[in-house]
Amino acid sequence: MTVVSVHWFRLDLRLHDNPALLASIKDCDKFIAVFINDDFTGGLRGAGYNRAQFLTQALNDLNDQIRAVGGYLHILKGQPSEIFRSLHAEVGITRISFEQESEAIWQDRDDAVRQVAAELGIELLEEVSHTLWNPFDVLAANGDTPPLTYDMFLQVTSCLREPDHPVPNPEWDDVLFAEITEHLATRLKLYNGVPTPEQLGYFPEGKEEMQYLGGETHALNLLKRRLSIDEEAFMDSFIPTELINPDLLAPPMSMIPAISIGCLSVRKFYWDIQDVYFKLYGGSSPTINILIAEVIWREFFICSSIHNPNFDKIEGNPVCIPIPWQSNNKLLSAWRDGRTGYPFIDACMRQLRKEGYMHHACRAAVACFLTSGDLFISWEEGQRVFSKYLIDVEWSPCAGSWMLLSSSAFDNQLDSSICCPVNYGRRLDPTGDYIRRYVPELSSLPKDYLFEPWLAPLSIQENNACLLGTDYPHRIIMHKVASKQNNKILSHISQDMSDFEVDYPDPLLHPFFLCLPQSCYHNVL
Repeated sequence: MTVVSVHWFRLDLRLHDNPALLASIKDCDKFIAVFINDDFTGGLRGAGYNRAQFLTQALNDLNDQIRAVGGYLHILKGQPSEIFRSLHAEVGITRISFEQESEAIWQDRDDAVRQVAAELGIELLEEVSHTLWNPFDVLAANGDTPPLTYDMFLQVTSCLREPDHPVPNPEWDDVLFAEITEHLATRLKLYNGVPTPEQLGYFPEGKEEMQYLGGETHALNLLKRRLSIDEEAFMDSFIPTELINPDLLAPPMSMIPAISIGCLSVRKFYWDIQDVYFKLYGGSSPTINILIAEVIWREFFICSSIHNPNFDKIEGNPVCIPIPWQSNNKLLSAWRDGRTGYPFIDACMRQLRKEGYMHHACRAAVACFLTSGDLFISWEEGQRVFSKYLIDVEWSPCAGSWMLLSSSAFDNQLDSSICCPVNYGRRLDPTGDYIRRYVPELSSLPKDYLFEPWLAPLSIQENNACLLGTDYPHRIIMHKVASKQNNKILSHISQDMSDFEVDYPDPLLHPFFLCLPQSCYHNVL
């Protein structure tokens, strides 16, 4: 029987360490590579222009690599189950392979494909490489239930074997690519090449200028630069300075955007960092490795969401504390648009909308401000904004992080007193240059007033062309008053939390809390 194999690219937009792709091309007579735009796959759910552009860049890079070995990445529009039914009827496909996506939101889509494959007798190959461990193995090791504390997750995964090493790159010499006829291309709504974000229905809101480029080629180049920085840091200490007191204006070095859509294998990232450390310290592993912890938190949230389709909601979500958030569209819009009157918060939100990215410490600041720290608006609203503008948003890590930072889950403190929008700015942007870049109307204001422009006398405002209420907005809320009120509400809720088994994480292990005062440097080893 002729084996016609299709690999369905989803969140594995790469050729390296792609076990499903390797299984697909093994012993096949003809091969087809597809990506299916169902307005859902590839992180398009609730996405905006930046995310769509990041995705299309990745698809262009992948297509270029496949064309270099004689094939094409066919990008189709429609429902995957119906497309595979048509490919079976017209091309005679006998095998479908794809990277397993374990989060609950993908299961209806994948179950429909599994049903079609079973009905038509198509071989189905599913592999796991989007996470370090198979999330279902983690659940099985924890009594078929997700570990809902970070420490518990670490304990469970320590009982599993180490994450698999990356598999070899595919060999293309004996792979014959199948052709798709013009008639079938029309039926399948095949795009003529890789579509632009505009062709996918996404349009810029302003002058977006992403600092990240999508695609495997760029991701691997960035990883090389990242590893060289990490090696220097490991030679001096266990924690790179960029992660302790980040330079918010430096080119971002996080690999999570590339990992989020599979341009970089998370297993390659994990083992490459381990190899750097092993080379320096003779094979011993660090007790605390911030770089790997960033990835482990992602794994934790993915596992926490298994079998929970409401993980991104308050209602019907068993891990989420139902805090009585207020609804205020005016305040929400001011936060989203970077017009709160708090310069550091506004700088973060403007960077997000312009570049599709901001440092995790900035994400913590704006999340606390929106929720328990100041505005007391639901984390669901913040999640929607992040889902639209962030290039590296993932369903469960985004929802999990918002629940954590809003004291809605994974946190038994219920204390927002540490969330000060002024102090965040002073600690993370001590020179004020970050604020000056993204809030240019404040650029000439003396540093003494930059973080609290409401303290500037009228003469200072006039002399520096920054009149509050005209050039820059007044504060939309009084932080000290709001914080006191919010803490009172949270305190009452805390007394009724006996049904929630939660665990406050060690802030040193969480990528959102990596800003330490200089006086603490001698303790960072």
